[in-house]
Amino acid sequence: MGPTPPSPVLRVAVIADTHLRSASQGQRAVRRLPQAAWEYMRGVDAILHAGDVLDTGVLDLLGEQAPVYAVLGNNDLMLVGVLPVTRVVEIGGVRVGMIHDSGPARGRARRMRKRFPECDVVVFGHSHAPVNETGDGGQLLFNPGSPTQRRAQPVHTLGELRLAGGTVISHRIMALEGPNLLLASRPDSPPGY
Repeated sequence: MGPTPPSPVLRVAVIADTHLRSASQGQRAVRRLPQAAWEYMRGVDAILHAGDVLDTGVLDLLGEQAPVYAVLGNNDLMLVGVLPVTRVVEIGGVRVGMIHDSGPARGRARRMRKRFPECDVVVFGHSHAPVNETGDGGQLLFNPGSPTQRRAQPVHTLGELRLAGGTVISHRIMALEGPNLLLASRPDSPPGY
């Protein structure tokens, strides 16, 4: 037998706080997911949505791109009983915990390690403010911001995880507009990767 082939690198789009209603719900959408977000999600292996989706039509549209894993946000009144409040998924051998509201920044690392002790990554949303930092025990804490409601942030954002063989290869937050599409990258994430 020869050497074991390397694990494929899986590209995972991470979004949160889209706050969109689909036309199928009889609501006129005021905002749409930016074209840059759709272009980015073309060809991804999975999409993680950290809540405030608003209705299943949005999840259905995202599901046309890749398998979608989502959690319930505080504005997801129509999705109570449909989406879980928390979930753990394994992608590329990496365990990812998901929750909408991780609470205040102070004490977040300790709370997320306690809530998701076996997870390598915790994805969350709610604040619309991107977070890409290392928490307790090396656990990655990752909030992609929002592609539709930037609030006090300079740009609309989404996140990317690249996973392979049980390892987070790279993790970054990307701006959806402006000349510098790479907003925040960790040192182990090569520029332009």
